[in-house]
Amino acid sequence: MKELTKIEEILLLAIWRLKDDAYGVKIRRYVSQIIGKEFTYGNLYSALSQLAKKKYVKKTLGEPTPDRRGRRKIYYTVSPAGMKALKTAREMNQKMWEEIADYAFD
Repeated sequence: MKELTKIEEILLLAIWRLKDDAYGVKIRRYVSQIIGKEFTYGNLYSALSQLAKKKYVKKTLGEPTPDRRGRRKIYYTVSPAGMKALKTAREMNQKMWEEIADYAFD
């Protein structure tokens, strides 16, 4: 299993947290809020495409809606492989940080 990039990790966590409301606009808004700067749709969909290719997310189509002129939203969920990748990333981060005291950044 390849290591997650930081943005992949952030996106997987965002999708997991948003649950049934994880679609492009909501994911982008949530990630932009977390990272404190605008996250472009180009970056979002490029990263989501990579996550889908790695089978870390599953995509499902929502129902067509009039406010979207009949287009369907694409909803994302974290797959079991994505959850395993997140767990591995979390364990690695914990190991890397465990020897560094908080006062090192004062």
